[in-house]
Amino acid sequence: MSETFKAVLVSRDEDKTQSVAVTELTEADLMEGDVTVAVEATTVNYKDGLAITGKSPVVRHWPMVPGIDLAGTVTRSSDARYAEGDKVLLNGWGVGETHWGGYAGMARLSGDWLIPLPDGLTPQQAMGVGTAGYTAMLSVMTLERHGLTPDRGPAIVTGANGGVGTVAICLLSHLGWEVAASTGRPEEAGFLTGLGASEIIERSELSEPGRPLGKERWAAGIDSVGSHTLANVLAQTRRWGAVAACGLAQGHDLPATVMPFILRGVALLGVDSVMAPRELRTEAWRRIADELDMAKLDALTTTVDFDDIIDTARAIIDGKIRGRVVVDMQR
Repeated sequence: MSETFKAVLVSRDEDKTQSVAVTELTEADLMEGDVTVAVEATTVNYKDGLAITGKSPVVRHWPMVPGIDLAGTVTRSSDARYAEGDKVLLNGWGVGETHWGGYAGMARLSGDWLIPLPDGLTPQQAMGVGTAGYTAMLSVMTLERHGLTPDRGPAIVTGANGGVGTVAICLLSHLGWEVAASTGRPEEAGFLTGLGASEIIERSELSEPGRPLGKERWAAGIDSVGSHTLANVLAQTRRWGAVAACGLAQGHDLPATVMPFILRGVALLGVDSVMAPRELRTEAWRRIADELDMAKLDALTTTVDFDDIIDTARAIIDGKIRGRVVVDMQR
């Protein structure tokens, strides 16, 4: 008899009513793939919250084991790049959306989606970073490729208490940037300054309709919010500055004008963490291992058990989660 393991399964009935439950699976139940991984750690991202609550149509294959991130140990492989015992991690590629993801004791995946766990990182630390932190690093790298450096002026990070925001503050401050943090929880100012922020901006200052062009305030930005927030960030970006857009927590609309682009040469740079090529992923994770302060990562990370996944997913959608959440699958 095959050994069973626990999994979170999201299902939908004939009326398209979604439900979520914990179930037992075996390896025989897993989807196709050439590498099987014993999941040691995963995390709860905003997208995972959307998948579990059904607040947005994230899930595209039913039923679905959510979890867009995972780290663990290879147990079997027909991919020559991986052998039993290798430590690996995964972010994106539609896992948790179209292919069963990290909220299970085992996952069967394509070797093309995996990268080796960087030296110096444990599976739990990698999931402390997760897609959110990896996206933050991709955003930093995107700004750098545009030629932006700390001597150009400050950078703004929106959604500062979220997963992308907290890691972005850590990375930017480490690299010498002066960082302004926009948050709807000003009571968290001490937490954010401890991560490296030098200015706290109340979320309402940016989240309401604003002028098409405002006072020049920052040279760069990392935005995980979208909508009016992104429009206002662009309107207040300095001449020849740029904003890396990587999220839509406020909304997927962009109620802006072309004025920042044609009058100040501001650039809006898109960041796609889901389908980023392997080479870019590997470089991002190498830099994370080298440049992210692990003491700060610990400070912004909460660890929960498998049985806490569903409640945590609901809490992240309700805006009740600060920083990053690691699910330790071995506890």
